Amino acid sequence: MNWLRAVVHLVWMVVTVVPWALVVVFASVFVSSTRVYWLCAGWLRNSVNAGTLILGIENRITGMENLPQGAKDPVVLLVKHQSTWETFVMPAIMPHPLAFVFKKELLHVPFFGWAMSRMDMIHIDRSQRAQAFSKVVTQGKRLMAQGVWVIMFPEGTRIPRGQKGVYKTGGTRLAIEAGVPVIPVAVTSARCWPTKAFVKKPGVVDISIGKAISSAGREPEELMQEVENWIEAEMHRLDPDAYAQPTAART
Repeated sequence: MNWLRAVVHLVWMVVTVVPWALVVVFASVFVSSTRVYWLCAGWLRNSVNAGTLILGIENRITGMENLPQGAKDPVVLLVKHQSTWETFVMPAIMPHPLAFVFKKELLHVPFFGWAMSRMDMIHIDRSQRAQAFSKVVTQGKRLMAQGVWVIMFPEGTRIPRGQKGVYKTGGTRLAIEAGVPVIPVAVTSARCWPTKAFVKKPGVVDISIGKAISSAGREPEELMQEVENWIEAEMHRLDPDAYAQPTAART
């Protein structure tokens, strides 16, 4: 049954992404980048709703009160990355536009990538590290000055349930350069949407939003260590079963 649900959900996404992407590409000629963003966020919200309806995956969100209330209060969101689910959920639940930092190769994905290219986000060439980070800082400052929140996955890639990747300092370096706080976010998406797996399982994904951490007077490494400590402690609290099992038994 879970395999069939996964197939139906994939078909739904493929069928809906084509007209959505074409509308976004066409509309981007006439409307603002903010409007384009909300058009895209609308499709992601529908995809999350479809995930609940078809796959049986529900979100349980805590800590929304920790987000800035003002439209012009920029932050850098640093999010645990376990599956594709959180890349869909975060724009769907956040009250302000987000700018993802992502590899430029995603722009070449038919339809989905074409629509992404019409949004004002930060796409980088990972093979050119120095130039890539310079672009992140320049674009990030500009976007945050417009009230956009930058979102980054400090582990860099999807990490299997119950495991921890290497937390890189790009997000904290950006926050320090821009003089904005960081907000850590823990996500247990792999409990339902296993990392790099096709078959999903019904259940509840916990999304826990931590309190803002000031970047003033901080060093990137020790600030990221504080973020890492909070996220990983929260992951143990939210999903204790994942950390109680041997690695080979985790799914």
